[in-house]
Amino acid sequence: MSKRIYLAGPGVFYADPMKECEKLKAICRSFGLEGIFPLDAALDISKLSKHEGARAIYDANIDLIRSCDGVMADMQAFRGPGMDGGTAFEMGFARALDLKIVGYDSDGNYLERTRRFYDGLSQKGDFEIDPNGLSVEDFDLPDNLMMSCGADCVVGTAEEAAAWLKSVLQ
Repeated sequence: MSKRIYLAGPGVFYADPMKECEKLKAICRSFGLEGIFPLDAALDISKLSKHEGARAIYDANIDLIRSCDGVMADMQAFRGPGMDGGTAFEMGFARALDLKIVGYDSDGNYLERTRRFYDGLSQKGDFEIDPNGLSVEDFDLPDNLMMSCGADCVVGTAEEAAAWLKSVLQ
């Protein structure tokens, strides 16, 4: 029986989320894993209020994560220099369940992404500061230290992530 891998990431927001779903599932299959995409829950929320729909999606995703052996998390910058907040939550939830978690991102480290996002940062002592006057952490990690260190491993691509999961879940 192949190991089930929850495919966390902002792909559900893409113009064609099923294309992203199939791409990631194909990568998983090539490593003998079963990819589980958030939209696999196939919910019909059309008759629910917005809040009820949100709760139904949340509950379904929690159930999907609980049914998996590991998480493959797309940590790319999303709507800012940091990763998608939903993906961050899913990684934290998976950590609490002691699942294996691998993140992937090929877009440099958090400080570099933040510099690009703001078209530069200012310097205050030893720290780089964003336009709001807040220091930007510099640990040479792909995202906030809690997310980057919360993953068991962070690699550059989805293929590398699937290969890592296959190696640790055998």
